[in-house]
Amino acid sequence: MKSFSYSNDPYKAFEVFCLMIENGVCVDEYSLSIVLKACSRMGFVKHGMQVHGLLRKLGFGSDVFLHNCLISMYVRCGCVEYGHQVFDRMSMRDSVSYNTMIDGYVKCGMLDVACRVFDFMPMEMRNLVSWNAMLNGYVKSDQGFDVAWEMFDKMPERDLVSWNLMLYCCVKTGNAEKATALFDMIPKKDVVSWAIMVDGYAKIGRIDIARRFFNDMPERDVISCNAIMAGYVKNGHCLEAFKVFHDMLRGSSLAPDSTTVLIALSAVAELGYIDEGIALHCYIEENGFLVAGKLGVALIDMYAKCGGVDSAMDVFNEIQEKTVDHWNAMIGGLAVHGFGDLAFQLFMEMERLSLDVDDITFIAVLNACGHSGLVKEGMICFEIMRRAHHMEPKLQHYGCMVDILSRAGHVEEAIKFVDEMPICPNDVVWRTLLSSCRNQESFHIGDPMDKQLIGLNYHNSSSYVLLSNIYAQFGKWDYVRRVRTIMKERDLKKIVGSSRIELQGIVHEFSVGDKTHDQVDEIYSTLQMVCV
Repeated sequence: MKSFSYSNDPYKAFEVFCLMIENGVCVDEYSLSIVLKACSRMGFVKHGMQVHGLLRKLGFGSDVFLHNCLISMYVRCGCVEYGHQVFDRMSMRDSVSYNTMIDGYVKCGMLDVACRVFDFMPMEMRNLVSWNAMLNGYVKSDQGFDVAWEMFDKMPERDLVSWNLMLYCCVKTGNAEKATALFDMIPKKDVVSWAIMVDGYAKIGRIDIARRFFNDMPERDVISCNAIMAGYVKNGHCLEAFKVFHDMLRGSSLAPDSTTVLIALSAVAELGYIDEGIALHCYIEENGFLVAGKLGVALIDMYAKCGGVDSAMDVFNEIQEKTVDHWNAMIGGLAVHGFGDLAFQLFMEMERLSLDVDDITFIAVLNACGHSGLVKEGMICFEIMRRAHHMEPKLQHYGCMVDILSRAGHVEEAIKFVDEMPICPNDVVWRTLLSSCRNQESFHIGDPMDKQLIGLNYHNSSSYVLLSNIYAQFGKWDYVRRVRTIMKERDLKKIVGSSRIELQGIVHEFSVGDKTHDQVDEIYSTLQMVCV
């Protein structure tokens, strides 16, 4: 029973227990504790209840150890209230009884009840487990740093778990200076302490400091490598993230896990390295990673962003149990490359199969219709969303419909659609309308829209650049100067456009008027030859 309870199939421990009963073998406290732990691991609360009934019939009603096993089983199965009923009926309790209940309520997000149990707990029974359980609850709650710090300050003693929990709280609330001071105070740090610092500084954009902590680690684990990789990707340093992945493969004893591969795929997708993406796909298959769930979504997304739409579709078709995320990724990938008809067909296939859809599904298919000029199909999707699925459209969905109408040249209909929207349009909607006015040369419509954008006091320079360009197109130079004056007053600068090209495995980036490239003379010379 014990061997089976720790195996990949804990249910066999329950079967052996049933055989014991059938064959008249007397069970004892140890037998019952093993089968209860097996039920906990499986999450089989009904089986656990049967054992609970047998336990009472056999006269083990006053055994504290078995009652603690029962409480743990109910808590781990998500039935914390049943656990509390057992707890209330106990004639005698120990620290394990209290700690199990406190931890159960903390994990269920019922911090107020956990606090009441902690306050009711006799002082002499409180130990590090009790304090750490409560600290964990405050750290993960929305009550903020101050409450957690007060609990940490009250603790009669602390261990590494306590320090790391408080360190995580500092990082979670963006209190980097406090985190660094606390980190320096930890008597003996472990790999978790270092990983928290790496992750914390990466999340607030200080990737240089995060890398410094990563370099100073006496030892590393996969989690710390994942943290620095994710930080690089989040802060736009995808090449550095991919280098960390290659370092793990070459000179490290650490084996990448599924999270590592997910981050690496994200980096490849952002870089557009199709060859690296193919190699990573081979690595996934050779090392037995299951191409499903998030990994399947990431592969579809990677191939789509790198231009390999056919490869993305191959991955999509090979996934046996598809979730809505897989469908969304494939529809979104088709939308980016202008395959609106295919995206619409895929969406209609979801409808035919009566699959669950979500907000992202409709955003993806509406974008696809917009990029391909499919006005009628876009209208159909919008009505299916409202009437068939009874989903209330969000601002993004209304924005997609405005984009569909605007791209197709139906400017008047787009204006009417915006006027009838039940929610206020944002700057993206107004910019979409302005762009359509510029393309259709409908200045009489575009002129009053500048007041809407400027009235939003939005700090996005592209809105003002678009306004300026429209006024310049129609020769209204006074208005051009007015818009540029507003930009100066709001300290808004035009974002410089850039392009990237991969040549022999190296990505070259160019911006407008850029002369910093090593081969700038040859580039401009060739450009002049092409333009002649």
